[in-house]
Amino acid sequence: MTVIDTQPPKANLNPLNWLKKNLFNNWYNTILTIISLLFIVWIFYSFINWAIPPAECLTKDNAPRICANYADWNAVTENMRLFFVGYYPEELLWRTWASFKIIVALSGFSWGIFSASSTLFNRATIIVLSVLGASYLTILFSVGFESQQYLVATLFIFAITTLIGKKLGTNLPDLKLWLPLVWFFNFFLVLWLLQGGLFLESVGLDNLSGIILTFLAAIVSIVLCFPFGILLALGRQSHLPIIRWLSTIYIEIIRGLPLIGILFMAQVMLPLVLPPDLRLSRVVRAIAGFTIFASAYLAENVRGGLQSVPRGQSEAAKALGLNGPLVLALIVLPQALRAVIPSIVGQFISLFKDTSLLAIVGLVDLLGISQSILLGNPEYNGRSVEIYLFVGFIYWICCYSMSLASRNLEK
Repeated sequence: MTVIDTQPPKANLNPLNWLKKNLFNNWYNTILTIISLLFIVWIFYSFINWAIPPAECLTKDNAPRICANYADWNAVTENMRLFFVGYYPEELLWRTWASFKIIVALSGFSWGIFSASSTLFNRATIIVLSVLGASYLTILFSVGFESQQYLVATLFIFAITTLIGKKLGTNLPDLKLWLPLVWFFNFFLVLWLLQGGLFLESVGLDNLSGIILTFLAAIVSIVLCFPFGILLALGRQSHLPIIRWLSTIYIEIIRGLPLIGILFMAQVMLPLVLPPDLRLSRVVRAIAGFTIFASAYLAENVRGGLQSVPRGQSEAAKALGLNGPLVLALIVLPQALRAVIPSIVGQFISLFKDTSLLAIVGLVDLLGISQSILLGNPEYNGRSVEIYLFVGFIYWICCYSMSLASRNLEK
């Protein structure tokens, strides 16, 4: 019998042939392509022309009439400390640097361990590192000499811990299984450094501001909403009517309310239902609001994954002697979560961006700091575009990093 190879031929298009096939294959696509390219070039040229002012506009004694149409990045570079640490006490800034170095060291160590079995520098990683490196250099040249020393030291810490992690990951492949536990304890270590306690001077959670508050609210809300969302998804598929009805009612009510309304309810209603001697800080109440909101949406994502697992998987596991909890924990849930990784990470990214609403409930997060800078200094009137571009760039870096990590997790 003759075996016929039915695999399709591999397309081998060089860039010129690809352009001809996809962009210039007929007359109207050619016209649309040329118009689109001209529009993109015009937008890019206009932005570069605005973002890079002429030399006479880089001094303080410039002519406002001449330089009003160009960007003034002094509104960003002169407020780097406010963006990153907010109104944290200046005499305690060593705690923020220590926390930052701990996170950088553990990030480099984790990256080194996970890259031990793969290529350390793939194309996507190089792109992200290039963007981060450019951002890092921008910050480096816009801060004082003491801060420059700290920033340069963190580069060496990241490089050294990455090499150490890669070496240990090669010799001890099971070490990556312990990283979640290490990150769990690292969170409490960093929180203790920032908030104080024991022999350190206390700094209230409500006094945290800037990007510190944004990261704190986002990370804690993400960590808390994940198990709650799984429990709600399992409850909605429960065979017990009372559990199924309660889970369904919770999910449908929360999904029908706007996030800003839930945040205001958390700020106002939580103190009323708690004992009088228990006063939660505004940050904790905001985190509770984010968790309540995100867990409902996450439950629906996980429920979609649970429904995608064939019923035969559960029946086969029960035939092997596994009980219900083991079937759920070892067979069904791992497959369900793997199937909905993109939607779960999309929910986490949305939650991270939603932390910008903290400024509406009276907390000074990254966006709140931007508003404080614009309102508190008349020198920066009319320079909101520069500040909001910088804030948007920080959000983009964080969200794209999460998206990149999710794609690597899927692989």
